[in-house]
Amino acid sequence: MKKTSFKERIALNANPTAKKLLSVMEEKKSNLALAADFTSSQELLNCADALGPEICILKTHIDILEDYRPDVTHALLQLANKHRFLLFEDRKFADIGNTVANQYGKGMYKIAQWSDITNAHVLPGPGIISGLKQIGLPLGRGLLLLAEMSSEGALTDKRYAERAVEMALEFSDFVIGFISQRQLLSDPRFLYLTPGIHLHASQDALGQQYRTPAEAMASGTDILIVGRAIYDAKDPQQQASLYARAGWTAYDSLIS
Repeated sequence: MKKTSFKERIALNANPTAKKLLSVMEEKKSNLALAADFTSSQELLNCADALGPEICILKTHIDILEDYRPDVTHALLQLANKHRFLLFEDRKFADIGNTVANQYGKGMYKIAQWSDITNAHVLPGPGIISGLKQIGLPLGRGLLLLAEMSSEGALTDKRYAERAVEMALEFSDFVIGFISQRQLLSDPRFLYLTPGIHLHASQDALGQQYRTPAEAMASGTDILIVGRAIYDAKDPQQQASLYARAGWTAYDSLIS
């Protein structure tokens, strides 16, 4: 089935973050998200600077930095502007609305102030989206819902994914897409980000299951999330370029 192009989908979206992300992808010819799971601030910033030209999203876990300080997120914003990528704090919120509103907007990390995108489990129900929306939407942010996970034995079954879709449609001004293994509905406003991507399909010792870029794109995903396969490589820049080309070639074949 032919996909609606990223360029066409810009006009279909009202959310500022979704529009910006689609524009960046089209401009850079990249649908690669880098999962930058570093515990050192300097390593995180060095990686963002070196690989920023190849990616559309830098996905962070800011709470695993052992030397976090507020100027780290300021530096990340500067690099995002320099290299034209978006910041995605992979927070995976999973609490009641009032609690997540405070976690998102307050505390030491102040995620909503710097991260274009964040994500949430739908297990607590729609109140979690309402809580995050009241903080993020006035800032033009976007939310991803965790509909499916790539780890072996995950409890995100078909009904769970269906409920995620229902909530996304209810909050379509703020929810911009899903973390999933496949396309979940035909509405082209929503983006699909897929983890567990490797040039060679495999599984790691902790149950992470991998698919190739072509396999993921054929399942309807839009953005490929890759981490260790890039930054643990002998030449991370070359490897990032390989993944970016593989993802874009697979996408281009689906829209042509």
